[in-house]
Amino acid sequence: MTQLYTDLHMTKRILIVTNDSKVFKDKSKLLSAFEMFEGRATEVKNLVARLDTAKNDKGGKLCDVSYGVITARYGFVPGNYMITGYDETMDTREEFMAVDKKKQFVEQVSYLTRPFDKVIFCMPKEMFRLFLEADAIDDGKLIAVTNPEFQVECGRRNWIYLERKGARVGNENADRIEEIIRDLCKQ
Repeated sequence: MTQLYTDLHMTKRILIVTNDSKVFKDKSKLLSAFEMFEGRATEVKNLVARLDTAKNDKGGKLCDVSYGVITARYGFVPGNYMITGYDETMDTREEFMAVDKKKQFVEQVSYLTRPFDKVIFCMPKEMFRLFLEADAIDDGKLIAVTNPEFQVECGRRNWIYLERKGARVGNENADRIEEIIRDLCKQ
């Protein structure tokens, strides 16, 4: 029992956050937020699966991964929550701001990051900008897969900046993120 507690206590907690996609698996069904979105969200879901099944040097689970989606209809939704499809999605700064005004996803996600050892954001640049403006995520907490425009600002906050390559993550970034998480888990 003591070893199990020690292993669980030492396991690093990782949160991965992305936004909804225009490509739904099936709008007519009730599906988990993880299952509902396809298209560009697939790269992020692949990263979640990769980290969730990764093994440490002893053959145990590398880390505990949580996943959430910022949606136009529901605001922030944990990946295991069941949702139905919808027609409206967000594309512009004004749309992100309008949904945030109704659903407070920036405040909610920023607060939610606190118990996690590392948080990974894979989201459009104007959505990411809202989080920068809110300035409510701890220094050193974030891995930001984002636009080069934010590289300096990420550095100021001791966040890890990765240039967005691919639909939302890119293979090179997925490899780099796994390396970062492996190094974190050795600490």
